[in-house]
Amino acid sequence: MFARPVAALATTALGFSALFLPGSAAGTEDATARHRDPVVIAHRGASAYAPENTLAAIDLAARMGFAWVENDVQRTRDGELVVVHDDSLARTTDVEERFPGRAPWKVKDFTAAEIATLDAGSWRGPEWAWARVPTLKEYLNRVDGNGQKLLLEIKKPELYPGIEQDTLRVLGEEGWLDRAHVGHRLVVQSFGADSIKAVHALRPDITTGFLGTPAVADLPAFAAFTDQINPSHTSLSAEYVAAVHALKGPHGRPLRMNTWTVNDAEGAVRVAGFGVDGIITNNPDVVRDAMGRAPGAAGVSVAGRTVVP
Repeated sequence: MFARPVAALATTALGFSALFLPGSAAGTEDATARHRDPVVIAHRGASAYAPENTLAAIDLAARMGFAWVENDVQRTRDGELVVVHDDSLARTTDVEERFPGRAPWKVKDFTAAEIATLDAGSWRGPEWAWARVPTLKEYLNRVDGNGQKLLLEIKKPELYPGIEQDTLRVLGEEGWLDRAHVGHRLVVQSFGADSIKAVHALRPDITTGFLGTPAVADLPAFAAFTDQINPSHTSLSAEYVAAVHALKGPHGRPLRMNTWTVNDAEGAVRVAGFGVDGIITNNPDVVRDAMGRAPGAAGVSVAGRTVVP
């Protein structure tokens, strides 16, 4: 049931993921790296097979051999940061049954203690009924225990003034702002340009990413405060990827690109051909197979069936 952290991933299990990271802080940028296959990033964990943004989903991604996971961070009524995608709890928990009179069940209207009581897994199947919405602290500790790396999204920052400072505070408290984590294991991204600007101003050493597809003419302005341009795969062309790579970010390295959310082999091959640096996917095994990589682990049992990574 993935009740405990997965053992730290070995370098051999990580394969290319350990070598070519979504954050260019992890190593020197060179022409050779540009021609490697993109890193595979497990979107909300291995969310095709386990409830998204839960500890189960990141544990499963680790068992399948994936180093990088992506998550979404929001803030509760009493100021706790939790890992959940929607600004409403209705889709992925039993909040409507537990608190029927509190529609529209916004994250910001519930305390951390209330959210901790919710079932965040049964919507994917009764076998996941034990899963809960993790706090960011719990999530960071599990990612660390698994030896994984984190693409952290500050979700809807306009709803949570000051969430950038809160996120950095929790990252610091949990040991994620030391040189090893900042240099090799952490990227902070958001759809909010002002949010990424705030993170960069507060901690200019952190690798940041902007979620979206700015016009080519606007890319130099973004390069002043972000290291990555991370667009939807539906908006991509080889020319756009090249335009992004032609610019250097605030750390003096070429901008990088992780595209989302690519869940099939054909799409993975298409965006890899464009030269993207990373592919964010609910189906990391499908994307890895499309890249022709050798599996990093044996078949993993999930909800009574075997997933071959």
